[in-house]
Amino acid sequence: MMDSQIMPFQLKPYVLHAAYLLLLIFICDTQAEEQKQPSEPPRMSNFVLRDQTGTTRSLYSEKTKASVVVFMGTECPLAKLYAQRLQEMASSTAYQNVNFYGIMSNQHDSDEDVVEYARQHEISFPLLKDLHNRVADQFSAERTPEAFLLDDEYRIRYRGRIDDQFGIGTLLKEPRSHDLKNALDELLAGKNITFPVTNAVGCIIGREPKMKPTQKITFSRDIIRIFQEKCIDCHREGQVAPFALSDYEEVKGWAGMIEEVVREGRMPPWHADPRFGEFKNDCSLEESQKQMIFDWVASGAPEGNPADYPQENTYSTLWQLPREPDLILPITKEPVAVPATGEVKYQYYKVDPGLTEDKWLQAAEIRPGNYAVVHHILVFARDKNSKGRGAGGEEGGFLAAYVPGLIPQPFPKGMAKKIPANSELIFQVHYTPIGSPQEDRSQFALIFADPEQVTHQVMTTSATNRHFEIPPGANNHEVTAFSPRAKTDVQLLTMMPHMHLRGKSFDYEVQYPDGKKQMILSVPEYDFNWQTSYRLSEPLTLPQGTRLFCTAHFDNSTENPFNPDPTSTVRWGDQTWEEMMIGYCDIVVPIAQSQATNGGLGGRADQIIARLDQNRDGHISKDETPAKWLAIFLLVDTDRNGEVTAEELEIAGKKFERE
Repeated sequence: MMDSQIMPFQLKPYVLHAAYLLLLIFICDTQAEEQKQPSEPPRMSNFVLRDQTGTTRSLYSEKTKASVVVFMGTECPLAKLYAQRLQEMASSTAYQNVNFYGIMSNQHDSDEDVVEYARQHEISFPLLKDLHNRVADQFSAERTPEAFLLDDEYRIRYRGRIDDQFGIGTLLKEPRSHDLKNALDELLAGKNITFPVTNAVGCIIGREPKMKPTQKITFSRDIIRIFQEKCIDCHREGQVAPFALSDYEEVKGWAGMIEEVVREGRMPPWHADPRFGEFKNDCSLEESQKQMIFDWVASGAPEGNPADYPQENTYSTLWQLPREPDLILPITKEPVAVPATGEVKYQYYKVDPGLTEDKWLQAAEIRPGNYAVVHHILVFARDKNSKGRGAGGEEGGFLAAYVPGLIPQPFPKGMAKKIPANSELIFQVHYTPIGSPQEDRSQFALIFADPEQVTHQVMTTSATNRHFEIPPGANNHEVTAFSPRAKTDVQLLTMMPHMHLRGKSFDYEVQYPDGKKQMILSVPEYDFNWQTSYRLSEPLTLPQGTRLFCTAHFDNSTENPFNPDPTSTVRWGDQTWEEMMIGYCDIVVPIAQSQATNGGLGGRADQIIARLDQNRDGHISKDETPAKWLAIFLLVDTDRNGEVTAEELEIAGKKFERE
């Protein structure tokens, strides 16, 4: 009894066991919570590199509140687009205590290239040449441009894109998300960064290739031959492509990027379904050629034996034409200033070529002076006494065009477009600002055919629908259009579908007079950046009464990365954030018949009939006329029978031209 009274308080065994369990759970939970806490990112090592002025720069050289490190490249299109924006940030008083560095890690970018890049884009912050990719490897950087934001202890707090305005084939009117700027502002304000990582979009950094012992596929023996056949027409000096593919020292720096664009089907730019039609300008790669490129890159992109090089492609001119032009015309007398931002309306320029006699155009090329800002150029011929812009406007009748992806080719022997004597040329030019002030002075080059050798006239016409509304969010909205019926037997040479950023797919179908239908071109994945003219291997005869039927689909949903605004209803309009639906085509008619039939598929009047004639009875009724045109309908309907024919439209058009 006494012993029990003096003994300290003791827990019973089962109670003690429960207490130990609770303590163990507490310790484990505490350790788990500690493990969940984000660890500090590692401190980046110092780098010491020379900039574009030859000055040695060090990441640790000056105490700073933050550092912005952006990997850039002199030839990467996106790195060019963002150069001015980075300079504006670096010059801002809001970031006067922030150091900006551009790291030039591409092995194919020489010191001279970097100096010229800095001069051209007026960059004053340091551009540092990263020999052997050591800084790129330290940061695990992959693309140009790719931005890294470091705090005052040189720890990475943000990595990714600069903003979302520019992408691969995308161009928004303005950024929707200022990712780098937002992260920098939050860091300087002492806040947590909301989005510390975004996906950088751009060109793969051209690192030093790591050669493997086995080099079964080499550039000199294998890869250069593929490029000569499929790519070098554009990827050569003075052409639209950003770099040349004939120089190994240049190509090896782009090896990773070449593999990516080929694997993703972005290059070569060919979008036709192989099940329909055969085309002489088909630049698509065979599967064996693709695999050869992949294997070559995987083996370290070896050059091979220089003795294996084939003979170089030869070009008689810097133009893409088969010979030197007979006539080169500047489109404007002085360079055109293109603003950094905002909408630029279509510009129209008039040029007198001084033609005192009819000329037959065998080949033509429009060359932009500044590919970055020229979206497209169309050229029309019209009589000097005419008031109109040309024969057919955007829907057809143009002499020549420049759009991305269109490679000029001469017409087949004996075929040419006619430029009547005393014609003047009207150029429609569409500029798109890219974020920095630019200038352009484009040119037009012409090769004339011997009139004695011309047997057939080439004309451009189209199937067009201007009256559509694409609802917000619609991901597969269908719009259709008919061409006029052939007034005589004609031959079809080329087809060129045209839509804007919401364009998804485009098909051409021939509808013969006997009811037979034939799909002749299908573009299941339309790409606004590559508006190819599909040239048939052999001209296709369209008998009298035949017409083309075109079907387009548009994606106005959030699933479309190119979509400027998925919440808007979209209608016809000139600007890229509006839409067009045009199925261009080149047709050929014997000269005598072309004059008698007004172009085989008809002229402007026939285009209007084909566009508005909903019941396909060959004329326009009052019910088929848009409300805004009813007053014009009443004026054109001269016999007052409630129908407007192509003949009445032609009479009205000639009267307008005279007045």
